[in-house]
Amino acid sequence: MDPVIVVGAGPVGLTLSLALAGAGVPSVVLDEGPGKEEPRPARTVVLHSDTAAMAHRLGCTTLRDEGAPFAAWRTMRRGRDTHRTTFEDATAPLHLPQHALTRGLRDAAAAHPLVQLVTDSRLDALEQDALGVTAHTRGPAATWWRGSHLVGCDGARSTVRKLLGIRFPGRTGVERYAVAALRTELPWPGEALLHRSRSAKTAEVTARPLPDGVWRLDWLLPPRGELVTPDALIGMIRDTLATWCGGSTPPYDLIDTGVHTLHHRLARRWRDGRAFLAGDAAHLLGALGTQGVEEGLRDAENLAWRLSLAWHQGASEALLDGYEAERRTAVASRLRAADQAMPVLRGGGGLRTYVPGAARSHETLLTDGHLGRGPLGAPPAYAPPVAVREVPTDTEPGGQAANVPVTAPDGSTVPLRDLLGRGRLLVLLVAPGTGVWDRRHWVGAGLMPRLADAVSALPVRAELLVADGYPGAAAHTVLLLRPDGHLAATFAGVRPAELYEAADAVRAGAPETALPALPAPAPRALPEASATPHP
Repeated sequence: MDPVIVVGAGPVGLTLSLALAGAGVPSVVLDEGPGKEEPRPARTVVLHSDTAAMAHRLGCTTLRDEGAPFAAWRTMRRGRDTHRTTFEDATAPLHLPQHALTRGLRDAAAAHPLVQLVTDSRLDALEQDALGVTAHTRGPAATWWRGSHLVGCDGARSTVRKLLGIRFPGRTGVERYAVAALRTELPWPGEALLHRSRSAKTAEVTARPLPDGVWRLDWLLPPRGELVTPDALIGMIRDTLATWCGGSTPPYDLIDTGVHTLHHRLARRWRDGRAFLAGDAAHLLGALGTQGVEEGLRDAENLAWRLSLAWHQGASEALLDGYEAERRTAVASRLRAADQAMPVLRGGGGLRTYVPGAARSHETLLTDGHLGRGPLGAPPAYAPPVAVREVPTDTEPGGQAANVPVTAPDGSTVPLRDLLGRGRLLVLLVAPGTGVWDRRHWVGAGLMPRLADAVSALPVRAELLVADGYPGAAAHTVLLLRPDGHLAATFAGVRPAELYEAADAVRAGAPETALPALPAPAPRALPEASATPHP
């Protein structure tokens, strides 16, 4: 079987390649650049708990070394505190330079035997047939590549999207921000800040911490405003720091600057046969605290398990179509929420007119977007695949499962999210008390033997886990989780027939053309610079 071709070696393309590798699927990553990231401290990423856990699971070490979790989120209005939210370590948003995230993912990809990174290779043609995709790259060694599927993770000016003839409608220049990365001391070490005032030039400012005393500051610029000159930016920095530091500007070291323009665009289609779009190639969003990179990482996670199932044992068209159905719907909802809220937040209108049930302050709505909550920031929940007699839990159907400690088949206890992304379903039994017993005492007792038989009979690979507890779940509740950790179904006890039905619904039925089930291949190196690499 040919590898998956990933076009683009930014955070999304590298995440996809690593997620595929974790499920035993080889990939070739075509990078039009030289394979090095330009340091830009003013270009950063905020990851919330689900995406940070995914990057950590994929081996990105720079999260720990170069990321800064928010100790708190502070809101101010006209120089006065209005609210402060503190975080536990597990829930704190993580802020780091985008080049650091990319470098960490690239290092992990370079070390993985199932990922082949090819630099200085720009895609200029692709063809599809019933069995795969053929792509041509130009560069120092022009090459034809053969893949089972191809995914365009090549940014807003995506060559893949253009070659597929997919339209990319939306709005240009939704908002503009002046951005600066500087080293200074602020009164709130480690805390992020949203400050709103009546000043025409600094009506809204955010400050986010980075390691080593560095801060990223963003100023919302007036619509149709003048160009931001260096002198004007220095004036904004000095005025803002003075407001926060008792009237006098503290010493600061200006490291990096820029002007960031936000666009809202959504590709008409995210799939064309065996070719897909992900990340900025599929959508552009960023206003009001949403994070385009983070949504791209969620694209990669959603698509990877579907492609891994297709690669190992074949997949129905409905399963592959489900990527666009879920992710495009989630991003479109986020864009609609932003478009509804922006006239209110920027024009001062009544919230009730635009956002249902939003009798909240403007600062609260903005904060939710920045902190990954509410319509502007919450992680997506997808429609469950089948109507099952539901057992209540604190996780809504289709939502991301709680990161509870679980016991794996080898007897080790790890956070649930450490076991995601391996291309298999997870079946979780809630069994209070098992945490205090040695595994050999309960693995053959009670519900376990019958549940283990039911799991082994499922139509797709699955892994049986046990948890001492799960939020809102009664004892002996069985949860079926997708490979990306979203809750597919819950059961009261062991119900083999219903569990099978739910698992079959997750895979969207049998492949139209049945392929023999293949075991996950043992990791081994891909051939260097091969025009048609094989696992």
